[in-house]
Amino acid sequence: MALSWLQRVELALFAAAFLCGAVAAAAMTRTQGSFSGRCALYGVATLNGSSLALSRPSAPSLCYFVAGASGLLALYCLLLLLFWIYSSCIEDSHRGAIGLRIALAISAIAVFLVLVSACILRFGTRSLFALNSEGTAQKIPWIPPGTALQFYSNLHNAETSSWVNLVLWCVVLVLQVVQWKSEATPYRPLERGDPEWSSETDALVGSRLSHS
Repeated sequence: MALSWLQRVELALFAAAFLCGAVAAAAMTRTQGSFSGRCALYGVATLNGSSLALSRPSAPSLCYFVAGASGLLALYCLLLLLFWIYSSCIEDSHRGAIGLRIALAISAIAVFLVLVSACILRFGTRSLFALNSEGTAQKIPWIPPGTALQFYSNLHNAETSSWVNLVLWCVVLVLQVVQWKSEATPYRPLERGDPEWSSETDALVGSRLSHS
């Protein structure tokens, strides 16, 4: 079954959301790994001589939440893309009213999760660099050596991908609402005075006159 243009745009947005989610999850995982599993978001970095050290890390659940939410949503987008590609090429599949409502609920949850993740990345990074500027913090050696290799670039990539992902999911939600409203428009029977009513009446009257 051929997909409508709204569904095609929706699938293109899902493809972009998959890339953004995968980048955010990978960058966040690399950042946490560079700090030996500790979460640097909302942490405190102190200058010890000529080196920086993460003296007070935050709860690891913050980094796990950002990486997990981004990764799960990216996996959802990938599975959805594969499903619709399979359905459009092999099966005669159509998303009904129930499926559209489920998709709306998932998209609303996704918007909330991505918004929370982006805010955590934004304010958590600002809190980490409250005492040291972002550029100098990445150039200064850390204790132990190599702990924070390219951590600022990873955090920046994760935050940027999360904000772009939020915009994509908001557009997806709007498209699904438009589809739901178009399918939920009730059928109104023809009434006297409608152009369609008069044209059909003229056709019936004309055919009866021709037979009489």
